[in-house]
Amino acid sequence: MKNGVVIVGAGHAGVQAAASLREEGFDGPVVLIGDENELPYHKPPLSKTFIKDSEAKPQPMRGEAFYSGNAIDYRPGLWIDRIDLAGRKLELAGAASLAFDHLILATGSRPRKLPIAGIELQGVVSLRSIADARLIRDLSSNCTDVVILGGGFIGLEIAATLRAGGRNVTVVEAADRLLGRVVAPAIGSHVRQRLEATGVRILTGTTVSRLDGNDGRVSAAVTQDGERLPAQLVIVGIGVIPNVELAEAAGVTTSNGICVDAQMRTSQPQILSIGDVASYRHWFTGNDVRLESVQNATDQARLAARTIVGHGDAYSAVPWFWSDIGDMKLQMVGLTTGADNHIAVGETSENKFSIYHFIGDRLVAIESVNRPTDHMMGRKMMAAGFSPTKAAVTAGADALKADLAAYQAVPATT
Repeated sequence: MKNGVVIVGAGHAGVQAAASLREEGFDGPVVLIGDENELPYHKPPLSKTFIKDSEAKPQPMRGEAFYSGNAIDYRPGLWIDRIDLAGRKLELAGAASLAFDHLILATGSRPRKLPIAGIELQGVVSLRSIADARLIRDLSSNCTDVVILGGGFIGLEIAATLRAGGRNVTVVEAADRLLGRVVAPAIGSHVRQRLEATGVRILTGTTVSRLDGNDGRVSAAVTQDGERLPAQLVIVGIGVIPNVELAEAAGVTTSNGICVDAQMRTSQPQILSIGDVASYRHWFTGNDVRLESVQNATDQARLAARTIVGHGDAYSAVPWFWSDIGDMKLQMVGLTTGADNHIAVGETSENKFSIYHFIGDRLVAIESVNRPTDHMMGRKMMAAGFSPTKAAVTAGADALKADLAAYQAVPATT
């Protein structure tokens, strides 16, 4: 492959794809393109440690020596105008072009915009990049009141962080509960209770109709009921939109993301897609999904590299996620889609509990709060294709370990 592989997107997926190509023995050119002028960095800390510590710096995923030492041509601060499929090349901003044999699109997603009056005011921010995090950190250091629009993971992580730093924080969520699209009601209720106990004000089932400002800077958020919420900083966290435009313009099939098969190939075989932007038929649920997690990004990247070097593996990684909200470490493994019965273990009063989700007798997901052993055991069980009995779940970790060991000791039948 004289032109090798070009990877568009230098987040977790793109960097892992570059690394995995070398690990798989690919010896052709590898070009990694990023749109930021930073060494690729870890994003999860941005909503937590980074914005509360004025001295915090980005945490690089790999040092500079990794790229040079592995002959990975990292090109920061580049924008792609279009994909020339016929010519197998990218047209770059500034009239340059870059040829490829295989192209990996790891273009990620961007924050969803809120179409209300005042959204253009200074002090209204979304968090997606290190530049956004720096802005939030700078603005929050000089403000008293913060309004966060959206009760998802990012919004609540920021809420807990800024409240711990002494800010008055109000969260406004349109749905009737927090984390409604991602966790069980019991988890969402628990998170709300813990946040409210720290002084975070939470409004659910309502929206903000406009943002008011003075001299071009936000001063308040006004709810649909007319309540005026003082705010020198408004953070919008109402979800993301996958960055499919580059693929769409090239005729690549998209549907809530760039559609890929079980080997991460798009409708154009020489183009693959991975990470937040990739939509695929999930091996476990049978549904089309697009997962936004570090685990999904890195596992898909590893598989894409194997596809390019000639392996035919199908994507079958067990999905898992995490979120740190105040004194709660939320960990989730599996997908709750279709779950029809549930078992809770642990004590919510101790801020340590888990919910096991089943479809019939089949374990499909575990959601945990400060119960890391349950989470790790869940990852092992689901990776092995093992569903414990309800009695073993309630009996605890030792019973689960014993049952899993017994299951794995039985030779597989063909």
